[in-house]
Amino acid sequence: HVYASCRMNFSTTSSSWRSVLCPCPTTTLARGCASTAWVVSILDSDNMAVLAFPAEVQEEIWGDNTYATVAGNTNLNREAKAVRVRGGYRLTGAKMWITNAPIAGLFTVFARTDEGSRGSRGISAFLVERDAPGLVVGAPYRKMGQAGSPVGDVTVVDCRVSTGMLLGEAEGSGFRTAMTTLVRQRIHLAALCVGPAIRMLRDGVAYAMQRRQFDQPIADFQLVEGMIADCRTEMAAARSLVLDAAREHDAGDDVRLQASMAKYFASEMCSRVADRVMQIFGGVGYLAGSSIERFYRDVRLFRIYEGTSQIHQTTIAKLTKVDVSEGRLL
Repeated sequence: HVYASCRMNFSTTSSSWRSVLCPCPTTTLARGCASTAWVVSILDSDNMAVLAFPAEVQEEIWGDNTYATVAGNTNLNREAKAVRVRGGYRLTGAKMWITNAPIAGLFTVFARTDEGSRGSRGISAFLVERDAPGLVVGAPYRKMGQAGSPVGDVTVVDCRVSTGMLLGEAEGSGFRTAMTTLVRQRIHLAALCVGPAIRMLRDGVAYAMQRRQFDQPIADFQLVEGMIADCRTEMAAARSLVLDAAREHDAGDDVRLQASMAKYFASEMCSRVADRVMQIFGGVGYLAGSSIERFYRDVRLFRIYEGTSQIHQTTIAKLTKVDVSEGRLL
């Protein structure tokens, strides 16, 4: 496999981080195709759920010499229920925007097992196989970008799963499982944002060095140099945030703040780089089929999924206020 799932840690996937430029191969993949890298990122984070089972159960899930495609977390709507029945549970609910849903063979489903609880309490997580009776996957969405990352709806109606497919130590641990996965995916996505930025800047500078106007390369114009400098500086800052979050995650620290900062800054950075590089290419970059045209469409989604930029701003502000009130902000 291109990716070693979650058995590798974030910050030590290479003897030299300079050759990898990220806490995982996601960044390197993203230089070529952002949607492919995102699919790989989703596979890693959701495979954590499978690895929580004993070895014999994992073997049954994966099958012989096969690699199951896992959908993004299927956090069903508030009315989603998991009712205990003989030998397991009966799931009912629906969710939109599930990455990999059209091609997935395995789904991580979140539903409420305790009707008397409120908020995140009473939410449990289950593994559901694609051919389970009652699980219905909708047609892939038509999106403006990221064509290599299929997304669709998932509906479960009286879908029965065995007790052994309950994730976690007991009922009600699903929200904690989801949050653990979400933090990890946010770091992944931040790394994913760095990859396209590297590729776009490299292509943009190469073009600017050979494109001539007024008897000189446009790369030598000061205003173009300013765009190049801004891109390079912001890329370095984003990479540092990603690596810091990855190392602290590997150390077992609470990295909710670090993950949000990395995802927020890196996704915004990537969009700014796309806009500047499009400006460097000019009309050539606006033509359908050019690499910057594809990246321009692909990277826009980074600021929306795994928490919008506005959600992360709120998270960062709230956690910062807590740190200040408790005297932890240096």
